[in-house]
Amino acid sequence: MEFNGYLLSMRLNQDNVPDGYPFNIPCIKSFEGLAFHPNVTFFTGENGVGKSTLIEAIAIYLGFNAEGGSKNFNFRSAETHSDLHNFLTISKSFRKPRDGYFLRGESFYNVASEIDKLDEELGGPKIIDSYGGLSLHEQSHGQSFWALFMNRFSGNGVYILDEPESALSATKQIAMLSKINNLVDKNAQFIITTHSPILLAYPNAYIYEMADGKTTRIKYEESEVYRVYKSFLDSHKRILDNLFTSNT
Repeated sequence: MEFNGYLLSMRLNQDNVPDGYPFNIPCIKSFEGLAFHPNVTFFTGENGVGKSTLIEAIAIYLGFNAEGGSKNFNFRSAETHSDLHNFLTISKSFRKPRDGYFLRGESFYNVASEIDKLDEELGGPKIIDSYGGLSLHEQSHGQSFWALFMNRFSGNGVYILDEPESALSATKQIAMLSKINNLVDKNAQFIITTHSPILLAYPNAYIYEMADGKTTRIKYEESEVYRVYKSFLDSHKRILDNLFTSNT
């Protein structure tokens, strides 16, 4: 229980930020700083509030490729990331992670392609062996995500995951909680954006909700995603009746 994380806190220097995206996003415009949980920190909120933009900036600041992968990946398919990382300052502990990964769902296809390309060009051990041995392109989207998570992550590292539930069934999301906990026991620190009420339930995590132009640390039951899912599951017939009636 002595492990206390690698990343402690971060702040955004709002002085002399340029005009336009992403600094015109209300939650980014008002953002000052926050503390990371030594084990698991979540960002949640509606689409477009800046979650993925912020977590991408954290990953780039730490030296990860903007399109995802480990720090050893340096390919570039398109110049789509913002300059937000240039205005971040992240406070770190004296502990040095020995592993790390940035999972960005929208460009994971590009990571899979780069792995296949490098394994064709380079001699020695295959990179894909660290992902289970089977090309990620020869698996479904969900299977490839799961292969990455179950095989590549070994602990003693920082893992930055952007909406990892997007390719996973509810059953796999529950299993993911167990794997996260197993890796936390091996000195892993996670930073995750999610819309999943299942993942968000991980015990004792810090949850930051980005909404109404603010980034606020909240409890699990206070999150919009929890309240919406619970309301729907508790009263789905009434909600559907009202929804469909209003459309007629």
